[in-house]
Amino acid sequence: MKLNGYEDLRVQRTINSIYQAFEKLITQKDYAKITVTELAKQAQINKKTFYRYYETLDNLLAEMQAHYAQEYLEEVKDYQYPEDLEKSVASFFNYSAKQGLAFDRITTSQNYTGIRQQMINQVLNKTWRQLPEFNRLNDWQKKILLGFIEQTGLSIYQQWSLNGREQPLEEVIQEAQRLMRGGVNNYL
Repeated sequence: MKLNGYEDLRVQRTINSIYQAFEKLITQKDYAKITVTELAKQAQINKKTFYRYYETLDNLLAEMQAHYAQEYLEEVKDYQYPEDLEKSVASFFNYSAKQGLAFDRITTSQNYTGIRQQMINQVLNKTWRQLPEFNRLNDWQKKILLGFIEQTGLSIYQQWSLNGREQPLEEVIQEAQRLMRGGVNNYL
């Protein structure tokens, strides 16, 4: 449930409690093993209260991912592609690094592939698909380019996260920028 700021304070607290409990559960176990009963207990609410705001856990997860995507898109809304590719890569890594364990789990675990792909598609639709150079490519070339951008950034982030973030973030960003810039420039 999207809050618009006009809800009763109790509603706001309930939704926040649901989010916090859900994020905690995501960090503790696989998504498929999370139940509404467990979430309600963690959030200290009744199951009926959960269902008042969400039909399913999938709806809650989709709302969470949409929130992440919107926040990220707000950060990159003024970027021009491909000119601001390096800034976009840095923004992705900096944004992702600030989000916490639940975001990392969603971004790195195979359990969240479908919902993660929805977020990626939303971001790519608002960024690269607006680019005139991109729209001159045929459909197959577009898929190749978007696949390269998506998989390169995601793979580097996943590897960095799974390795315990040992490398300094700035080094990771520089390597990702160099790899992506070379590939995109050569392709376009």
